[in-house]
Amino acid sequence: MTYEIRPLPPGTTASATAPPAGSARGGGRGVLVAVSDLHVRYQENRDIVEGLKPRSADDWLLVAGDIGERVSDIRWALELLSSRFAKVVWVPGNHELWTTADDPVQLRGVARYEHLVGICRELGVLTPEDPYPVWEGDGGPVVLAPLFLLYDYTFRQPGVTSTQEALARAEKAGVVCTDEHFLHPDPYPTREAWCRARVAATEARLAAVPEDLPTVLINHWPVVREPTDPLWYPDFALWCGTEATADWPVRFRAATVVYGHLHIPRLLVCDGVPHQEVSLGYPREWQRRSRVPGRPVQILPVPVAADDTTGTPA
Repeated sequence: MTYEIRPLPPGTTASATAPPAGSARGGGRGVLVAVSDLHVRYQENRDIVEGLKPRSADDWLLVAGDIGERVSDIRWALELLSSRFAKVVWVPGNHELWTTADDPVQLRGVARYEHLVGICRELGVLTPEDPYPVWEGDGGPVVLAPLFLLYDYTFRQPGVTSTQEALARAEKAGVVCTDEHFLHPDPYPTREAWCRARVAATEARLAAVPEDLPTVLINHWPVVREPTDPLWYPDFALWCGTEATADWPVRFRAATVVYGHLHIPRLLVCDGVPHQEVSLGYPREWQRRSRVPGRPVQILPVPVAADDTTGTPA
């Protein structure tokens, strides 16, 4: 596997996307843009989301997870964004799946996810449970594939051969993701089991996409391991994806892959496929960057300019 890293350009916006017959279609003169990790519990981030607007009434927005933890905050952001963009496509991040004591909605695991999908359907927001839409604007037609895959602790450090050993090593290093306390897999026995089920179901759906159409894969977590290489805390990679999807970008003809979670906005080209990390991140992170915070990232055509790549794990 070969890859190269290119930081994302400052203040970009975009175009192109897509799925099979009977699904939503979009295009016209609009563009396709993406953002993730809005973390609206921070007032600074909430202010940024208040200011997010499309450049044209035909623009589509991909939201790659981690809007927030409270259901009310998630609804607020999606309602606002769906009122402004022609179409919003959302995938969950780990923070949406947390069940915290201060959230009146105490649903856990699959029930929580399904509740959020229900809110999206009220608002006309597309989710991983809907037919894949087809973008027919600049760069299309392309199948937009919103994914919800989770992670299975297979992004381990060299020489570590089991989940138990990997988690023990991470704990010894003082690196334990908050998911271990708040992200419940109910009714699955473990997060790994939930991940395996999601991967199997999603793989079957992607295999059914017509072979003459490329895809845009949209997931909160990276679908290949390479994006985790620059993490300040390497053991955090355990909570960042699954090796089961390593060949998906090539196998499913991805024109580009959109992800978040790492809070390291950049463009990485792996086996010829662009992978675009589109996160806003926490105020302490984006305040160090040179570009305008929270501006949606151009997805197609893929940008090639440079910006800074500083960031910390989610």
